[in-house]
Amino acid sequence: MARKNNRVVFENVEVVDAGAKGKAVAKAPDGRVIFINNAVPGDVVTVQTFKKKKAFYEASVTSISKYSEKRVEPVCPHFGVCGGCKWQNLGYEHQLYYKQKEVAQNLQRIGKIELPEFQPILGSEKQYFYRNKMEFSFSDNKWLTLEQIKSDKVIENRNALGFHIPGMWDKILDLDICYLQADPSNAIRDFIKAKAEELNLAFFNTRNQEGFLRTLMIRTTSTGEVMVLIQFFHEDEENRKLLLNAVAEEFPQITSLLYVINSKGNDTLYDQEIELFHGRDHIFEEMEGLQFKINAKSFYQTNSEQAFELYKITRDFAGLSGNELVYDLYTGTGTIAQFVAKKAQKVIGVEAVPDAIEAAKANALLNKIENVEFYVGDMKKVFNEEFIAAHGRPDVVITDPPRDGMHADVVAQLINLEAQKIVYVSCNSATQARDLALLDAKYKVTKVQPVDMFPQTHHVENVVLLEKR
Repeated sequence: MARKNNRVVFENVEVVDAGAKGKAVAKAPDGRVIFINNAVPGDVVTVQTFKKKKAFYEASVTSISKYSEKRVEPVCPHFGVCGGCKWQNLGYEHQLYYKQKEVAQNLQRIGKIELPEFQPILGSEKQYFYRNKMEFSFSDNKWLTLEQIKSDKVIENRNALGFHIPGMWDKILDLDICYLQADPSNAIRDFIKAKAEELNLAFFNTRNQEGFLRTLMIRTTSTGEVMVLIQFFHEDEENRKLLLNAVAEEFPQITSLLYVINSKGNDTLYDQEIELFHGRDHIFEEMEGLQFKINAKSFYQTNSEQAFELYKITRDFAGLSGNELVYDLYTGTGTIAQFVAKKAQKVIGVEAVPDAIEAAKANALLNKIENVEFYVGDMKKVFNEEFIAAHGRPDVVITDPPRDGMHADVVAQLINLEAQKIVYVSCNSATQARDLALLDAKYKVTKVQPVDMFPQTHHVENVVLLEKR
């Protein structure tokens, strides 16, 4: 063990597990845990630490003396620099194993409740090109790789269109290809970058808050519709039209071509006016005969095919016969509510975001679903005895909260509500486990089904059925 610049080097460390946030896990000689970037369980590695805490180190691999049998060759040339697909070097069957293990450990260690045998994790049929929404950033000062820095070649063109380097808000990796979204995504992105350079348009500089081109969003649907939105920092009508006309001409399959003029300090779209340039201002996703209208600001599960599987599991766990009153908490744009409606007597959806509820109502109207109602409100405030008295006591509650899980007041109200079943969908099994521990006073977990929505990453969804004791 050698010391250099207060950083510690550990040699021939065996990687024993995959942990939170996609990091590999090993043990240091002093007993601390080491969280390692870009290693795979089964590797034997030399690492250099870059962070030291009381109970753990964080480290990067400097060399590998033994390669794990679980390793595979990453398909993406940007792997290791781009932070998007941290598990591309881990075989897919092993990704599924560690995702299921994480869910089990969280529910057991944090929940500390009686659990049934878990259903095997449901893997994704598509392991690449599965996302329906991608967002890219323009930059006039692209991130240089180590190979580019070490080379003698002078890189005069520093324009980039791609992803933020992890932890660096002003550094953009210029993409050659991305394996997350299917064609024509890569072709559209590459054309826009090339055309912008041909027109000599200024790429954005985040530090100086100057330039013309800010961001690009591409959305696709399983029905083949495509939405493209370009965000400009200021209006320049002549150049804006030159670029957008070129995109529309090159890609006639684009359903919705939009733009935004955004001169504020950040590039979020939610408070911006979306302008239609060509086509219509929305695209349609379809699921089991239902249509869902998606605009530039809409939330929709980013893996459409696997979302269908997730919703089928949710509906199956609910075990509806057609006579039940169902509450759908954190309903978003009401996708699950509408998906289960044909098996229920009535579904009540609640969501804090007004735009999402407007979209839910519009989609219900589009789908001619008359047994759903949607309400706007902060869940911990609106989900109270007055609300229940007005709408009835549900037989089944479906809840799909954000990563932080449910507020303690919502959990307390669920306990008081005493619905026969609760189906809890979660993108964070740690906060889900915390909530399940609170619900354990009145409910028993009878089914657990992990679902992989995001291959090549550590993220995992989990569906739990709770039944009243």
